[in-house]
Amino acid sequence: MTGMLKAKPRGDRFVPPPKLPPPTPVVDLSPAEMRLAQDLLFFGYREFTSVADKVLEELGLGRAHHRALHFIGRNPGITVSDLLAILRITKQSLARVLNALIDQGYVAQAPGFEDRRLRLLTLTDAGQALEQRLFDAQRDKLVQAWCEAGPQAVEGFQTVMRALMDRGARAYIDGTGPAEDA
Repeated sequence: MTGMLKAKPRGDRFVPPPKLPPPTPVVDLSPAEMRLAQDLLFFGYREFTSVADKVLEELGLGRAHHRALHFIGRNPGITVSDLLAILRITKQSLARVLNALIDQGYVAQAPGFEDRRLRLLTLTDAGQALEQRLFDAQRDKLVQAWCEAGPQAVEGFQTVMRALMDRGARAYIDGTGPAEDA
């Protein structure tokens, strides 16, 4: 009986085949879904910023001031040029924002250590307190939404937001490079 294959003994245990992953769901990219996504972004952003807007309005400040406070607070000693790269606004616009924040005592600037032409920006104690107040208000809004949505939704949100960003923004978020899109 040469040439005949013999069945291997199975033993007493049956080993089931590995489970196949579930099929990848098809994403609906219809115009109606895309308009809904835009509506969600607009309304979500409106609610997220409204809690900070109330605080800023009391102080005669706006969203541009908030963005500057946020990124100066996250990057103490940031140069004006690096802040420009993150915010992607004109020098004139940033100058108006920084002048107001400096005049009101929220931001301090100092010359660079090696290159005295550089202007290094930091938050003052008052600036840190204001930035923390704005952060707390928005954090509470996010915590409420994230608790309601659940961990998978938070992961999905982060994935979608990263996919919307350019390479420079992702590099900044990952801590691997500047916010400039290279």
